[in-house]
Amino acid sequence: MTQRLLVIEDEPTLARLLSYNLTQEGYEVTIEDHGTSGFERAVQEPFDLIILDLMLPGMNGFDILGKLRAKAIATPVIILTAKNAEEEVVQGLKLGADDYITKPFGVSELLARVGTVLRRVSGAKEEEVPETSDSAIRLGQLEIYPEKYEVMLGSTSISLRPKEFEVLLYLARKPGVVLTRDDLMNAVWGFDYIGGQRTVDVHVSSLRKKLELDPESVHIDSIRGVGYKLVINKKRSSHPQES
Repeated sequence: MTQRLLVIEDEPTLARLLSYNLTQEGYEVTIEDHGTSGFERAVQEPFDLIILDLMLPGMNGFDILGKLRAKAIATPVIILTAKNAEEEVVQGLKLGADDYITKPFGVSELLARVGTVLRRVSGAKEEEVPETSDSAIRLGQLEIYPEKYEVMLGSTSISLRPKEFEVLLYLARKPGVVLTRDDLMNAVWGFDYIGGQRTVDVHVSSLRKKLELDPESVHIDSIRGVGYKLVINKKRSSHPQES
């Protein structure tokens, strides 16, 4: 089945360039040149991927991304950012973007990033299994339910974005073990992900803030120049177990 892509971009030349090259690659492409209409189209129709410019009339890309994720619309999103706009990249990733492309970019990079995100999402769907039990990983006050994508800290439910959840789950399966940024990148984003390690740092930073509800029970330590490890307070926890 042909994969459907939504491009929300108000610059006509760039929109035509994106449409032409993606169509040549075999994708079905829909173009929206206004933030509000682009958001409405993303909500009303099923797409396999959204390519989203951040500077748009009507509703900017950050608002679109935030509202899509708030509505639990998990369609993967690649944001288009300006050169040297690290703050835009960080904010976009925190809001739930799956990847980013910095302008100006080449056609090869565009197609490579689109293909990588689509393969990753397709692979995740193929690995999904029916939920058969209430299995959980328990670390002190932290409970992780892999099949439900749910996290509890004490009696409080912690809301995590999909990639935040996957980072936490990977750390939780090896508590106390230092995992490099490459380990996390490969496990969560895949070996063919082209983005930088900054993506990992952004998601870990966001996770830390959400775990601050009970930092004495569990927290994430940074190991300078190496990576991260999940630390469990031994007085309040037991070894991880799945039931």
